[in-house]
Amino acid sequence: MQDRNSLLRQRFLDAVSANKLPSVSNQVTLESVGLSKEQLLDLFETQVMSRHLDLCSRQLQKKGQSFYTIGSAGHEGNAAISLAFRKTDMAFLHYRSGAFVIQRAKHEKGQDPLYDMLLSFCASSDDPVSGGRHKVLGSKSLFIPPQTSTIASQLPKSIGAAFSLALAQNGQVENVMPKDSVIICSFGDASVNHSTAQGAFNSAAWAAFQSVPMPIVFICEDNDIGISTATPKGWIKANFQNRPGIHYLECDGLNLIDTYRNAKQAAQIARRLHKPVFLHVHTVRLLGHAGSDSEFVYRTEAEIEQTESRDPLLMSASLLLHHKVLSADNINQLYLDIEDKITSLSEIAVSKPRLSNPEQIQASLIPKTKRADTYKLVTKTQRETLFSHEKHNINKKQHLAKLLNWALLDILAAYDNTLIFGEDVGKKGGVYNVTTKLSEKFGPSRVVNTMLDEQSILGTAIGLAHNGYLPIPEIQFLAYVHNAEDQIRGEAATLSFFSDGQFTNPMVIRIAGLAYQKGFGGHFHNDNSFAVFRDIPGIIIACPSNGKDAVDMLRTCVHTAQVEQRVVVFIEPIALYMKKDLHEEGDHLWSFDYQPPNHKKLMKVGDIGVFGKGTDLCIISYGNGYYLSRQAEDILKQANISVKVIDLRWLAPLNEAQIVAEVKSCKHILMVDECRKTGSISEAITTLLYENSVLDSERNYARVTAKDCFIPLGTASYEVLPSVEEIVSEGKKLFGLIS
Repeated sequence: MQDRNSLLRQRFLDAVSANKLPSVSNQVTLESVGLSKEQLLDLFETQVMSRHLDLCSRQLQKKGQSFYTIGSAGHEGNAAISLAFRKTDMAFLHYRSGAFVIQRAKHEKGQDPLYDMLLSFCASSDDPVSGGRHKVLGSKSLFIPPQTSTIASQLPKSIGAAFSLALAQNGQVENVMPKDSVIICSFGDASVNHSTAQGAFNSAAWAAFQSVPMPIVFICEDNDIGISTATPKGWIKANFQNRPGIHYLECDGLNLIDTYRNAKQAAQIARRLHKPVFLHVHTVRLLGHAGSDSEFVYRTEAEIEQTESRDPLLMSASLLLHHKVLSADNINQLYLDIEDKITSLSEIAVSKPRLSNPEQIQASLIPKTKRADTYKLVTKTQRETLFSHEKHNINKKQHLAKLLNWALLDILAAYDNTLIFGEDVGKKGGVYNVTTKLSEKFGPSRVVNTMLDEQSILGTAIGLAHNGYLPIPEIQFLAYVHNAEDQIRGEAATLSFFSDGQFTNPMVIRIAGLAYQKGFGGHFHNDNSFAVFRDIPGIIIACPSNGKDAVDMLRTCVHTAQVEQRVVVFIEPIALYMKKDLHEEGDHLWSFDYQPPNHKKLMKVGDIGVFGKGTDLCIISYGNGYYLSRQAEDILKQANISVKVIDLRWLAPLNEAQIVAEVKSCKHILMVDECRKTGSISEAITTLLYENSVLDSERNYARVTAKDCFIPLGTASYEVLPSVEEIVSEGKKLFGLIS
């Protein structure tokens, strides 16, 4: 018995030979839509290439030679969409957009889409896109950032890319895309229901409603089903036909001419009016969701055959015959010739090497290629103007929030490609005034108030970075990042990895967080866990404990993001924002001078801070814990225990060598971690010390951590967090002074 793949192949050949093809309307001519016969033939060739790649991948999978079978069968009409746009219109693509990529690639020098996709199917390290790490649709030279099997997660960053085109009009930044580009974002009808997609549509409409330029074309390839769950008939149209701010178009995705006509119109609307367009493309899904999908479980044979009778290649063959482009025999011969070519190429692709060791696989986690530093010197006169509102304070010691604010002023002045955006960061200056006056100094296009949607905020950052900007998004509270963590984990942090380092999205994500806020807000404003970031490969996590370090670290973060193209998370301890004193009121030991930028003397990522030269006890901490440990140090000193206090500063990557070297000079060690006992960085420190033979029989070690508990409201919050008293007590226990 033939399998579905073979049946579909033979059905096409038989239908063409017998001229049992769909009827073609005489109302629309090639000339009326701007298509030539040569272009129609070229599109059909692309469709056949995409189809045979899908069939070949499934054949190779049976032999254990292919590892990806989610194909584009039934969606090959998106080749016409590709033709309707420019190569420089950046495309964030659905995983069924194989024909789109082939059409954009096939006439470009240096591109070999058939062989390249086969290498991708086979997970070969020769794959020019991901280097064998995943089957992705992408290409640096074709302006297609790589996507894997994502469900709507590419939509938020497409909004950011579209917004970047509006910003590009001022001409101050060297952009990746031409200024008159539009953004393309394709997805399936099932993905429309994902909250990530809904947030992106809402964000585009919200911007367009306020006349913010948003040149983007959403392409919904509607095949009526998501794996096994049917999309309600009429659902997509009902949702988007009258959506405020978004222009709706609809086309028959099985018909190349109708698809091209509507895609061309969508491109014109987005390019000319700078408005978002929703192009609703009716298509079908052939051969199931993937090679492992047993359609017979949830569809009858009659339903499957009825779907296969709507094969877009049959309609394309009918168009070729109707417009006298090819004869039936020539159509079938082209079909078979392409099949033979792909079979021959596949025999080469399966023999190519694959990634074979951890070092190869991990090589693209961190981009190798450095980017030019866009830092510019700001003159003394310019800085005096910039800080004119602070002329009476600039030479006075300040707390963390004020120093961060001044650092951001200098950063925006020195880097034209930076912009700050988030909830309430504009005129209000943020919840804690960290961004105060920035909007007044640099305008609403550099300091942008966003809607309340963290997915859109982080997605916007990724899209902006694709077009040459260095975004500094703000997440208002640490707990809020969980609404959008996949934009960091699944998109921003994976881009370099899945593109073999060709694509990057540098950014510095500022997050106000951690606890000790005098009981304010409970868990959602007092979150003491950043474990969500710690297992994301390749990102940098910074957490300053004081204003002086914060300024130095933020400057390093921006420089590192710009030059090394890194994703950086910068956690700002809310409870320390306004802290001025350390031991007693008025001592101003937690207030610091603001040092003007010195780009030649930047702190290195990973550099720890060390206070004291004690050899009795080494306390390791960060953030609020470091502040408390400094207070405890003063008390322990009175008990004749000499203390060294380490401020980790950088929580990823840890400077393991420096930490071990400092700790080894002390008799005993105490780790103070304001985060929960389980899943906290203290676990990593404990492991580090053990693996480096620091925890020997002569050296006592203890941890002071928060309880494994959410933070309650009010004074009860302090019952589950480390305290100075607990640090002192544990320190004394290590020396046997108390039991």
